[in-house]
Amino acid sequence: MRDLPSRRQVQVKPFREILETMGACTTGNTETKARVFQGITQYPNKILSVFEPHTEIIRKGKTSKPNEFGNLVKVQEAENQIITHYEVLAERPVDSRLLVSAVEQHQRQFGRPPRMVAADTGFYSLRNERTIQAMGVRRVAVPSLSTKSSERRKLQRTRWFRLGQRWRTGCEGRISVLKRRHGLSRCRYRGFEGMQRWVGLGIIADNIIQIGRCLAARA
Repeated sequence: MRDLPSRRQVQVKPFREILETMGACTTGNTETKARVFQGITQYPNKILSVFEPHTEIIRKGKTSKPNEFGNLVKVQEAENQIITHYEVLAERPVDSRLLVSAVEQHQRQFGRPPRMVAADTGFYSLRNERTIQAMGVRRVAVPSLSTKSSERRKLQRTRWFRLGQRWRTGCEGRISVLKRRHGLSRCRYRGFEGMQRWVGLGIIADNIIQIGRCLAARA
């Protein structure tokens, strides 16, 4: 018969894991040696925080704040500023890899693809555009800033494309509200699962407010 772990062992386990992580940071100095002596800054499995080892560097290209620390959150918004899906990403992928899966998620939830998809230029690729059009998306308002095609530039000046981009800009305001009103600028829970829970609770709270406003306006 297998021995079950004692209550004390269960209580001590989280602290042992923290100590092991701290030991990995403080012994060997592998990352420091790689950066100082070899000039390697993109070291695999780099630990940025002893207490939150899931933390990543997020580079947004802002002059005032070029680097931020945390985890990337993908948010999908539909009409009436309702957030239909979110995901806390353990590792930051290239934005263009998220577009097709976002449309697939929408299709699973609502049984049909969205009529229009709007996103910023980081999500653009010709392959993405053709893929989601084949899935049934009628209008794709994702700009390509590097295009040299006059036909493409003309498309991006059409009224529906500019409206789609204007709606996407409004989504940036939703992200700001999530940070200011619901505390998503800083997670108060520990660990990656804690961050997922914190983000989810903030989004639920915001959706309740938005749904209440919509119902009040209809009444």
